[in-house]
Amino acid sequence: MAFESLTDKLQNVFKNLRKKGRLTEADVKAALKEVKMALLEADVSFKVVKQFMKSVQERAVGADVMSGLNPGQMVIKIVNEELVNLMGSETAELLLKPGSEITVIMMVGLQGAGKTTTTAKLAGKLKSKGRKPLLAACDVYRPAAITQLQVNGEKQGVEVFSMGDKQNPVNIAKAAYEHAKKEKFNVLILDTAGRLHIDEDMMKELADIKEALEVDQTVLVVDAMTGQDAVNVAETFGEKVGIDGVVLTKLDGDARGGAALSIRAITGKPILFVGMGEKLSDLEQFYPDRMASRILGMGDVMSLIEKAQANLDEEKAKEMEQKFRKNSFGFDDYLESMNQMKNMGGLSSVLNMIPGMGSQIKDIDSMVDEKDMARKEAMILSMTPRERSHPEILNPSRKARIAKGAGVDMAEVNRLVKQFEQAKKMMKQMPGLMGGKGGKRGKFKLPF
Repeated sequence: MAFESLTDKLQNVFKNLRKKGRLTEADVKAALKEVKMALLEADVSFKVVKQFMKSVQERAVGADVMSGLNPGQMVIKIVNEELVNLMGSETAELLLKPGSEITVIMMVGLQGAGKTTTTAKLAGKLKSKGRKPLLAACDVYRPAAITQLQVNGEKQGVEVFSMGDKQNPVNIAKAAYEHAKKEKFNVLILDTAGRLHIDEDMMKELADIKEALEVDQTVLVVDAMTGQDAVNVAETFGEKVGIDGVVLTKLDGDARGGAALSIRAITGKPILFVGMGEKLSDLEQFYPDRMASRILGMGDVMSLIEKAQANLDEEKAKEMEQKFRKNSFGFDDYLESMNQMKNMGGLSSVLNMIPGMGSQIKDIDSMVDEKDMARKEAMILSMTPRERSHPEILNPSRKARIAKGAGVDMAEVNRLVKQFEQAKKMMKQMPGLMGGKGGKRGKFKLPF
């Protein structure tokens, strides 16, 4: 997960600060030096880090902090606020024209950044908000680009306008606009061609489209995995074509994450969305304050609530909560919960959003790893109904039979049982979500 290393390092810095009753100026400066190194290692632009540290230090070494009841917490608060300012103090929205007026959005970016997939994701998101989007296939150079857009458009239930790969992209864009006007679409999204690197032909083609058509929003798609190159790409597109916002893809990978912290400061343009997975639903609104909380290991409860509301069946969630309370949670429920958790982005993704839980998730993704989900399901379905509802009766001979029926080693059955017990134990430790002893009853429930 992006920022994991940065989060770990910052949490260690802040843990040491909290241990001190009072902080001297030397303590603050030493801690901020470690913060600076952590940001640079996360691939944040040196220029951005320098300005960020200057802002933090000016506030952190002030009299209010030094005389505070909990100066360590005050320093953390300042770092959090400055991170939010760095990424944009307010959430930026994609500007859309009202009613039936057509908003033209041009998607731009380098090849391999995930532009075509992101285009379909954006169309699906706009459709879910009541808009009527039309996708236009303007990439006539990359093999299968048009087919890819058509396949993804069909999955999203969004029409794709195509004239094949023999037409000029400018003509395709103009014809798509006329089609959108005729068929009463109110959003036209142009999937333009990318290149392996920035070149003059690419920039001219984009400029020609903007000249032929009134483009309302130019959205740049950049790959978070490319680190500082993502920032350089954003800067170049901003200068050559002009951009209104950025979508940062592959932020669910092992990227160091520095691009998310640098792009706004370098380009002056906001991050609109972040891609958090390969599924067409994995496009999230970018909230600077929530991202800052995640980076500092403070969780992101609001995003978790939104994910739960979007992906969980409320009745099933209530039913599972009751089973937890009565200690009647069985393997059928476990299988259902794994499927629902997968829909929310995986267990580690969910736990990262819960304050205080991030440090407990090492090596836990195997509990809902898609690669062995089929084996887990086979093992659970090889159990008798009584075994699934009463896991405590699983003795060695029963486990051997289950292993044989599922075509796996007995060690895998033992591992499944252990993970099942860990899942039950972990959910009881989550304060405020399941209404257990750990805290007050929450407004929503997780599935296991």
